[in-house]
Amino acid sequence: MSLLAYAFVQRALVAALVTGLAAPAIGTYLVQRRQALMGDGIGHVAVTGVAVGLLTGASPTVTAVITAIIAAVVIEVVRDRGSTSGDVALALLFYGGIAGGVLITGLAGQSAATLNVYLFGSITTVSDSDLLATTLLATVVVAVCVGLAPRLFAVTQDPDFARVAGINVRGYNLLMSALAAVTVTVSMRTVGLLLVSALMVVPVATAQQLTRTFRATLVTAMAIGTAASVGGVLVATNVNVAPGATIVLLALVGFALSWPVGMWIRRQRRISRPFAPADDAFDIDEPHDVVPEDHEHVHGPDCGHLAVRHGDHVDYVHDGHRHADHGGHYDEH
Repeated sequence: MSLLAYAFVQRALVAALVTGLAAPAIGTYLVQRRQALMGDGIGHVAVTGVAVGLLTGASPTVTAVITAIIAAVVIEVVRDRGSTSGDVALALLFYGGIAGGVLITGLAGQSAATLNVYLFGSITTVSDSDLLATTLLATVVVAVCVGLAPRLFAVTQDPDFARVAGINVRGYNLLMSALAAVTVTVSMRTVGLLLVSALMVVPVATAQQLTRTFRATLVTAMAIGTAASVGGVLVATNVNVAPGATIVLLALVGFALSWPVGMWIRRQRRISRPFAPADDAFDIDEPHDVVPEDHEHVHGPDCGHLAVRHGDHVDYVHDGHRHADHGGHYDEH
């Protein structure tokens, strides 16, 4: 009898599918904002939420969602204020989250081993109610990330320009933080709270090797995340290994394979179209203020970055920005 005929495997595959879509969807925005490790931090705090559920008898998923959203909002407020001690405050929040989770779990009469299901995932034990909650929350995350993509991209790429255009930057930043919190808790039964950040980041990093525009990166990352999640479950059920770790390792293998391919694609693109025009609504061909910038990297025809003709000079696309040679320094557009 095939393993796919068992109900628990079918539930695991559906959970992997929706998680593989949702995690890279919000992860694309986090990577663009240089907050790749935000999911990891929220995951630490969500441990306390799980422990509160065990102590009170409530659903650990519900309490984890609430706790994670509160933590994500606090993180965004600290980041928005730009305090020099903000990174220290966030570190204290992260470490306090996992320590509080272990302590509260003990008060609930449970051993620390009880948290392993949530720390490292246990997708084959997903119940019908867990699957329903995971599917609903993941659907909301994907719908918002795709449906509001133009506005979220504008806020992510150039907050000042978005603010001038009348977009509520703070509101959308809080929305992205809340979506990240929901995604972490959705993924905790699939890959676990300690590994969820990998599923949010690695597919995006892989997609960036193969794509040029934000829209293409978003779609490709979701496809890669889905393939890694579903493939990880299939491998784990047949080889009898941990599904969460298998999913992450498959995603990393995908990145390792895409890196040389990406280098070859970029080289061919430079040879055929050294001054490629921006032709996508999600590309970064928008007006920007010119800001002098110290830049150690020397751009040139063979530097590996996309060259874009900009009036009487050439901009090089690097780390989501456009750099133009201006004498002894680079201007960031």
